Amino acid sequence: MNQLLAIRVFARVVESGSFTKAANSLDLPKTTVSKLIRELETHLGVRLLQRTTRRLTVTADGTSYYQLTNRLLHQLEDIDQGFSKAQGLPRGKIRVDIGGSTATLLVIPALPEFFARYPDIQLDLGVSDRPVDLVSERVDCVIRGGPLGEQLLAVRRLGEVSWSTCATPAYLARHGTPTHPKDLAHHQLVTYHSAASSRQIPARFQRGDERHVVEGKGLISVNESNAQLAAALAGLGIIHTFGYTVKAAIARGELVPILADWQAEPYPFHVLYPPNRHLSNRVRVFIDWLVERFAQID
Repeated sequence: MNQLLAIRVFARVVESGSFTKAANSLDLPKTTVSKLIRELETHLGVRLLQRTTRRLTVTADGTSYYQLTNRLLHQLEDIDQGFSKAQGLPRGKIRVDIGGSTATLLVIPALPEFFARYPDIQLDLGVSDRPVDLVSERVDCVIRGGPLGEQLLAVRRLGEVSWSTCATPAYLARHGTPTHPKDLAHHQLVTYHSAASSRQIPARFQRGDERHVVEGKGLISVNESNAQLAAALAGLGIIHTFGYTVKAAIARGELVPILADWQAEPYPFHVLYPPNRHLSNRVRVFIDWLVERFAQID
């Protein structure tokens, strides 16, 4: 038995709660995962996992063994990272989950600079706004926008972005240009709804002490910022979105900003990661780079 591999496999099964998920994340056959767990239990002389056709639970001995061996795995990673530092730069793969427009417009275009700085790091980007179980899906960190409620995850603030309200010149020529948020009640809006809850995210406007919240109706509602931009460019209505999303289209004259004197509070972005997972040096430098990147947003 390869005991170190068996320990790593056992840790992955505990964290994912599934033999199948553990096998997929480790790129191993499920039969190999099962065999290694059986051999580890035989070697230790204790039952680590209780398995039925419907449920997998960790025994008391399994919990103790996981806690002790997990420390060892982290120490081994520290040792590996120490040698990597001695030989140069951090290395290895990082699994990141990130929203669509944040990925395509902010992070991916700047990645050549990151890879020039850290050529031995590989990124596995999951582009979505869906809720992610970081532990079971073995995701190192997620980048999310919006106010944070009570969190079970560790959080680091990345920065904040401004809002922009705009439409195509053709749309405004047909329907007129709003001069006040109340005017939006008579316009078609390309609304945005949460991928997690399907609830519409209202557009918020502020000028001095005056505030307005607009939940409009339109021909289309989307749950992803790139799709919202595409709908606006197709002339389907007015969008209220992140300034960086429409910056290039405004510069090309494809979209026209409106209600510029009405600005909502900037929208915060954070990176979240499991609080009990060892934060490797490669993840740490990636998060530091993200903070730098968000500081460059106009």
